[in-house]
Amino acid sequence: MRAIIYIFLMGAFFFSCVPNYNIDAIVDESSNIYPDYKDVTIPCNIAPLNFEVKNIKSGFVVLTANNKPYYFDIKDGNVSFDLKKWHKIIGENKGQSISFQIAAQKNGKYLGYKAFNIHISKDSIDQYIVYRLIEPGYELWNNMGIYQRNLQNFDQTAVYENSLSNQNCVNCHSFQSNSPNRMLFHMRSSNSGTYIIDDGKIEKLRLNSKDKIKSLVYPYWHPSGKYIAFSSNDTRQAFHFNDPNKIEVYDLSSNIVVYDYKNNRLISSPYLLSENSFQTFPTFSPDGKWLYFCTAEAQNMPKSYKKVHYNICRIGFDDEKGDFDNKIDTIFNANNEMSASFPRISPDGKFLLFTKFNYGNFSIWHKEADLEMVNLENQNTLPLNLWNSDDTESYHSWSSNGKWVVYSSRRDDGLYTRLYIGHVDENGSVQKSFLLPQKNNNIYRELMKSYNIPEFIKERVKLNTYQLINEPKEVIPKNL
Repeated sequence: MRAIIYIFLMGAFFFSCVPNYNIDAIVDESSNIYPDYKDVTIPCNIAPLNFEVKNIKSGFVVLTANNKPYYFDIKDGNVSFDLKKWHKIIGENKGQSISFQIAAQKNGKYLGYKAFNIHISKDSIDQYIVYRLIEPGYELWNNMGIYQRNLQNFDQTAVYENSLSNQNCVNCHSFQSNSPNRMLFHMRSSNSGTYIIDDGKIEKLRLNSKDKIKSLVYPYWHPSGKYIAFSSNDTRQAFHFNDPNKIEVYDLSSNIVVYDYKNNRLISSPYLLSENSFQTFPTFSPDGKWLYFCTAEAQNMPKSYKKVHYNICRIGFDDEKGDFDNKIDTIFNANNEMSASFPRISPDGKFLLFTKFNYGNFSIWHKEADLEMVNLENQNTLPLNLWNSDDTESYHSWSSNGKWVVYSSRRDDGLYTRLYIGHVDENGSVQKSFLLPQKNNNIYRELMKSYNIPEFIKERVKLNTYQLINEPKEVIPKNL
């Protein structure tokens, strides 16, 4: 008899602890969530899109996929999805939309808000993204590093942190065709140089201060891995007294060179070294036959900084001979009204994506900066309203399959750059982008660093930092 009573009491206790997932009434209102994941398109292998529900402390979310409901609790205003269950749901619903309905607990009842959808693309995304985390300061920094994030979960690990080299500046990381095995990045001050990592072999590229070319920045790998394009810039910065753009970064001069990795020499063209123009932001086409770059008529700087308007041009490149063509094609003409930076070509060679803003070359400090895309087959401009905002959109890169773009934006608070990911189809049509998902969204309120230079890679970077600091082979290339 006691056993029967015990089983009855345990059963009553169990059922009393099962949450009540019944919605008592529907309200004609939309819920307010952060990040705004409503109606976004996501990869079929992305980490859970955890979010915060504004003004709601408790309740639940009904996720409906293929007519099957899944229930997740709202705890202290936050919704966190189980990793395995999330991947099972999105993996089984590729090419479909799943709906989310939020139910708020109020006065002992559950009130259901209008449902919203998230579309799951059949297109997967590269497993990792690499970025630098740095304070959005102008002159000083302390701790910074280059980090890699697993996009299938929330794991972030360091590729390199400047605590290993006396808090120096580390920047301009770049990968050859989204491969983690062939990369480079710069160090300034302590251990200065360009570090090239090639399947575990590490070289430090250092320039002779007496040579014509004295700096190498804004790198981009040739798809063959035999060449690396650089810009050589004499850069300055100034502050505005009364302007929405707090700072202006500009060049007194800039040229483009290509490092012949195999033969340890710098090569260039008179079209890329002209004293009558500024040249910067080089980018190879995916087939390696073209070098795209930004160019503007040289001005008296900084006095005429607002007269600097960069076009996007290209020059033919022969990777067998390591030589350039003798003519320039203009791909985007700013007509002295706008300026373009960061040209990036889709892996299929079809689309040119770049940043467009009023003047100058450093778009990251221009609030009016937006992304723009051109179909290279017909020169048509494609609408990117779903990606742009009222604040800065700037640096961007393509996934290896050409279906996703990651870009930096200051739309959240106007100060810190965050990463947004957007889908592109074969026609160049884009869908609403989404903020890089986090396990805990408080990170975007608590992390006082900007995400800088996001780059997709297919696998995890494995870097021997001890070898990089203590045993690099130093190389001085034959200068121009």
